[in-house]
Amino acid sequence: MNEKWLEQVKWDENGLVPAIAQDYQSGKVLMMAWMNKEALKLTAQEQRAIYWSRSRAKLWRKGEESGHIQALHELRLDCDNDVILMKVEQKGGIACHTGRESCFYSVFSEGEWKPVDPVLKDPNSIYNK
Repeated sequence: MNEKWLEQVKWDENGLVPAIAQDYQSGKVLMMAWMNKEALKLTAQEQRAIYWSRSRAKLWRKGEESGHIQALHELRLDCDNDVILMKVEQKGGIACHTGRESCFYSVFSEGEWKPVDPVLKDPNSIYNK
Protein backbone atom coordinates (compact mmCIF):
# COMPACT_ATOMS: atom_id res chain seq x y z
CA MET A 1 0.00 0.00 0.00
CA ASN A 2 1.28 3.45 -0.94
CA GLU A 3 2.06 5.41 2.23
CA LYS A 4 1.41 8.88 0.78
CA TRP A 5 -1.88 8.95 2.72
CA LEU A 6 0.07 8.85 5.99
CA GLU A 7 2.06 11.93 4.97
CA GLN A 8 -1.18 13.90 4.52
CA VAL A 9 -1.88 13.69 8.25
CA LYS A 10 -0.70 16.70 10.28
CA TRP A 11 1.15 15.04 13.15
CA ASP A 12 1.80 17.10 16.28
CA GLU A 13 5.27 17.90 17.64
CA ASN A 14 5.35 14.44 19.26
CA GLY A 15 4.39 12.66 16.04
CA LEU A 16 0.84 12.02 17.28
CA VAL A 17 -2.69 12.73 16.09
CA PRO A 18 -5.92 12.52 18.12
CA ALA A 19 -8.17 9.64 17.10
CA ILE A 20 -11.86 9.46 17.92
CA ALA A 21 -13.68 6.12 17.98
CA GLN A 22 -17.36 6.34 17.11
CA ASP A 23 -19.92 3.53 17.02
CA TYR A 24 -20.54 2.85 13.32
CA GLN A 25 -24.26 2.24 13.86
CA SER A 26 -25.42 4.62 16.60
CA GLY A 27 -22.92 7.42 16.02
CA LYS A 28 -22.12 7.54 19.76
CA VAL A 29 -18.61 8.75 20.54
CA LEU A 30 -16.90 5.93 22.41
CA MET A 31 -13.45 7.28 23.18
CA MET A 32 -10.53 9.41 22.12
CA ALA A 33 -6.91 8.29 22.14
CA TRP A 34 -3.70 9.05 20.26
CA MET A 35 -2.10 7.47 17.22
CA ASN A 36 1.37 7.69 15.82
CA LYS A 37 2.13 6.88 12.18
CA GLU A 38 2.72 3.19 12.88
CA ALA A 39 -0.56 2.87 14.82
CA LEU A 40 -2.55 4.48 12.00
CA LYS A 41 -0.86 2.32 9.37
CA LEU A 42 -1.51 -0.87 11.37
CA THR A 43 -5.12 0.19 12.03
CA ALA A 44 -5.71 0.36 8.28
CA GLN A 45 -3.87 -2.92 7.65
CA GLU A 46 -5.45 -4.94 10.47
CA GLN A 47 -8.89 -3.30 10.28
CA ARG A 48 -9.00 -2.78 14.05
CA ALA A 49 -8.22 0.20 16.28
CA ILE A 50 -4.60 0.43 17.31
CA TYR A 51 -3.44 3.40 19.35
CA TRP A 52 -0.23 4.82 20.78
CA SER A 53 -0.30 4.64 24.58
CA ARG A 54 1.44 7.75 25.87
CA SER A 55 1.55 6.40 29.45
CA ARG A 56 3.10 3.08 28.39
CA ALA A 57 5.04 4.53 25.43
CA LYS A 58 4.05 1.65 23.16
CA LEU A 59 1.47 0.52 20.64
CA TRP A 60 -1.85 -0.47 22.17
CA ARG A 61 -4.20 -2.76 20.29
CA LYS A 62 -7.58 -1.86 21.74
CA GLY A 63 -8.91 -4.97 23.45
CA GLU A 64 -5.57 -6.74 23.81
CA GLU A 65 -6.21 -7.17 27.56
CA SER A 66 -9.98 -6.73 27.86
CA GLY A 67 -11.10 -8.48 24.68
CA HIS A 68 -13.11 -5.35 23.80
CA ILE A 69 -11.72 -4.97 20.29
CA GLN A 70 -12.78 -2.14 18.01
CA ALA A 71 -13.35 -3.54 14.51
CA LEU A 72 -12.79 -0.81 11.93
CA HIS A 73 -15.62 -0.02 9.52
CA GLU A 74 -14.43 3.34 8.20
CA LEU A 75 -11.44 5.62 8.63
CA ARG A 76 -11.81 9.39 8.14
CA LEU A 77 -9.56 12.45 8.32
CA ASP A 78 -10.96 15.89 9.24
CA CYS A 79 -10.75 19.01 7.04
CA ASP A 80 -7.57 20.27 8.75
CA ASN A 81 -5.91 16.84 8.44
CA ASP A 82 -5.21 16.78 12.17
CA VAL A 83 -7.90 14.51 13.67
CA ILE A 84 -8.72 10.89 12.81
CA LEU A 85 -12.27 9.56 13.09
CA MET A 86 -12.80 5.83 13.16
CA LYS A 87 -16.23 4.32 12.78
CA VAL A 88 -15.96 1.06 14.68
CA GLU A 89 -17.88 -1.90 15.95
CA GLN A 90 -17.16 -2.09 19.68
CA LYS A 91 -16.90 -5.79 20.52
CA GLY A 92 -18.46 -6.56 23.89
CA GLY A 93 -20.17 -3.15 24.02
CA ILE A 94 -17.56 -1.66 26.37
CA ALA A 95 -15.01 0.92 25.22
CA CYS A 96 -14.00 2.44 28.56
CA HIS A 97 -11.57 0.96 31.08
CA THR A 98 -14.17 1.86 33.75
CA GLY A 99 -16.50 -0.81 32.31
CA ARG A 100 -18.80 1.65 30.55
CA GLU A 101 -19.93 1.78 26.92
CA SER A 102 -18.22 5.14 26.36
CA CYS A 103 -15.42 7.08 28.01
CA PHE A 104 -17.68 10.15 27.86
CA TYR A 105 -19.93 9.15 30.74
CA SER A 106 -19.84 12.34 32.82
CA VAL A 107 -22.13 15.34 32.18
CA PHE A 108 -21.44 18.85 33.49
CA SER A 109 -24.43 19.89 35.57
CA GLU A 110 -24.88 22.42 38.38
CA GLY A 111 -21.16 23.20 38.49
CA GLU A 112 -19.83 19.65 38.63
CA TRP A 113 -19.19 16.54 36.54
CA LYS A 114 -21.77 13.85 37.18
CA PRO A 115 -21.44 10.27 35.93
CA VAL A 116 -24.67 9.43 34.09
CA ASP A 117 -23.91 6.19 32.26
CA PRO A 118 -23.88 2.87 34.11
CA VAL A 119 -20.94 0.57 34.64
CA LEU A 120 -21.78 -2.45 32.48
CA LYS A 121 -19.00 -4.66 33.85
CA ASP A 122 -16.72 -4.38 36.86
CA PRO A 123 -13.29 -3.28 35.59
CA ASN A 124 -11.62 -5.71 37.99
CA SER A 125 -13.31 -8.60 36.20
CA ILE A 126 -12.29 -7.20 32.81
CA TYR A 127 -8.59 -6.72 33.55
CA ASN A 128 -8.09 -9.40 36.22
CA LYS A 129 -6.30 -6.94 38.52
